[in-house]
Amino acid sequence: MAGGGTGGHVFPAVAIAGEFLERPDVQDVLFIGTEKGLEARILRDMGFTLRTINVEGVKGRRAAKMIVSLLKIPWSIAQSVSIIRNFRPDIVLGVGGYASGPAVITAHFMGIKTVIAEQNALPGFTNRMLGRFVDRIFLSFPDREGWFADAGTVVTGNPVRKGFVKGIKKSRRTGDKFSILIFGGSQGAQTINRVVVESIGYLKDIKDRLVITHQTGDKDMDEVSAAYHDYGVDAGVHSFITDMSSAYGSADLLICRAGATSVAEITASGKASVLIPYPFAAGGHQELNARVLTDAGAAEMILESELDGKRLAGVIRRLFNSPGTINRMEKESEKLGNVKAAEDIVDECMIILGQGTDIRGQKSGVRRKI
Repeated sequence: MAGGGTGGHVFPAVAIAGEFLERPDVQDVLFIGTEKGLEARILRDMGFTLRTINVEGVKGRRAAKMIVSLLKIPWSIAQSVSIIRNFRPDIVLGVGGYASGPAVITAHFMGIKTVIAEQNALPGFTNRMLGRFVDRIFLSFPDREGWFADAGTVVTGNPVRKGFVKGIKKSRRTGDKFSILIFGGSQGAQTINRVVVESIGYLKDIKDRLVITHQTGDKDMDEVSAAYHDYGVDAGVHSFITDMSSAYGSADLLICRAGATSVAEITASGKASVLIPYPFAAGGHQELNARVLTDAGAAEMILESELDGKRLAGVIRRLFNSPGTINRMEKESEKLGNVKAAEDIVDECMIILGQGTDIRGQKSGVRRKI
């Protein structure tokens, strides 16, 4: 498994790796990443083996830093050669991020089967380059723009950890209460925190019927907690929510960013959402992710440039007053999700390795390395 950097790359990789390790024909899984990425902080604690290479991004950098990054590429390829020769994998799967490029391209030219997984509606730079060489491309969204027009693509959806899916215990709206889950990623999102609190001022007549769970991040927790208290709103405010699957399950509505992992979890749990894309995401990919859901009627989107408390309050009030709309959004959301995405990717990888279509039947006694 090659790549990482952010949770959007690492967590789908973890889901796929977990699925690989459940297969009787898989002997071991190795991750290749960087010491600067999220993978260096979490994978070893999760029981995975991680080897790191020295590589940085090239796209969007100033000339001096770009030259430094380019000079590191030969060394990162040499490191990849050493790691791959030592581990001898049967297949290399790139999940995006800086480390994905050298590892996947090295494996390709060493004659090893290679595949990539793309989490966003707008493919990342590394995956766009690698798409010309790999044996298969797994997409979270249909390739509407034809980025991989001449390649072997399979739309699988974005893998979600099995623990998340199993932990979702859906609960419907009970009585006159309306439950809202708000988050902006693991570190929170200050703009969302500020505007959500501002919106409560426009919802005073229904505030006693709102049950709010809000993940703020560390920086804004005290301020947001105080604001809810001043408004007299029933709110559970947390810097970080450990059991996110239960939080999803009990919510009538989600208010959040539109990162690939969030979108995958929203659709896997079949939830209605108001999406506020991060405006500085590379290539505007969060807005494109959100549009997939809004076009299907599964979500509503508010661009950050158009976001204020009054606008958000209007959307919340309309959905609060229309349980039928929430139900329709949930049904469309569930249609877009694929809780078996990791399983489908691993199935396809086994087919590439000549394991046939029913790999759970242990057709081969060969033990694979990924």
